[in-house]
Amino acid sequence: MSNPVLVEVTRGKIVESRHRGLVVAVDGDGKTVFSLGDTDAAVFPRSACKAMQALPLMETGAADAYGFGNRELALACSSHNGEPEHVALAAAMLSAAGQDVSVLECGEHWSFSQETLIAQARTLQHPAQLHNNCSGKHAGFICACCHGGQETSGYVDYDHPLQREIRGVMEALTGAALGEDNCGIDGCSIPTYAVPLKGLAHGFAKMATGTGLESMRAKASRRLIEACMAEPFYVAGTKRACTRLMQAAPGRIFAKTGAEGVFCAAIPEKGIAIALKCEDGTTRAAEAMIAATLARFFTNEPDLHANLMAQANHTMKNWNGLAVGDVRVTGAFAA
Repeated sequence: MSNPVLVEVTRGKIVESRHRGLVVAVDGDGKTVFSLGDTDAAVFPRSACKAMQALPLMETGAADAYGFGNRELALACSSHNGEPEHVALAAAMLSAAGQDVSVLECGEHWSFSQETLIAQARTLQHPAQLHNNCSGKHAGFICACCHGGQETSGYVDYDHPLQREIRGVMEALTGAALGEDNCGIDGCSIPTYAVPLKGLAHGFAKMATGTGLESMRAKASRRLIEACMAEPFYVAGTKRACTRLMQAAPGRIFAKTGAEGVFCAAIPEKGIAIALKCEDGTTRAAEAMIAATLARFFTNEPDLHANLMAQANHTMKNWNGLAVGDVRVTGAFAA
């Protein structure tokens, strides 16, 4: 099946680039309410599934034991910019469990925020693991291990008890069998599993609605989703799409990006969740696709619909501020 062109990028009056993709929106029962492309195709969720990976932090009681509130829970689900607030909070999470940066196994990279990166380049010889966009998730992993009496060394490995637990969580939510055959290694060194796109969306619909989940998991899922919506800056950061989408409708939209053009979202009040992938892995197209898909479910709210569509369709400018073209979704989203 050939996936449709969902995003075009123009230069002048000419279409310069086209991005194909697959999108699905489902309810808590797994019923498809909107789809484009081959939604049974397996995709690596990458960082889009971090809220699923954070469930052991909640379900083991670690989050409550360490006194974590919305900001800590949002950071545990985040792909943050590495801004000072993100770094400080990740360090504080580790400290709550009696640990420090030396226990992290996510690797180092410079901040995603240009302003922060410039400051880092002026003051640091090299970045620390706390600057890694996944440090909040990994801090959550460490806290879950410490609270549960598990060895922290090697917590990223496929056979570590925490990763086995996460694997079981994701199997239960997505309905997909996960193992070495559909496993890869993510950018932060933990296992990542290819799952059918529709199963990924259904997993988030379960988390957003509680449908089909036992009471403890439904409560834990709700707390994580609500924490992200309450603290969108700690899910991503300044000028990031996840943050902007959630700020467009405070407390009503959950959104989380993943590498290689993946995006997931949920609208709890409507009982709907969305998963998508830009086939060629381009972030700008995935961001346009998720905004346009979300907008479909707010047509009766003109201001919010317009805000989301403005994020889906926008003008590109060069370094001199001159308009050079547009990123725009195709008519497929109007169907």
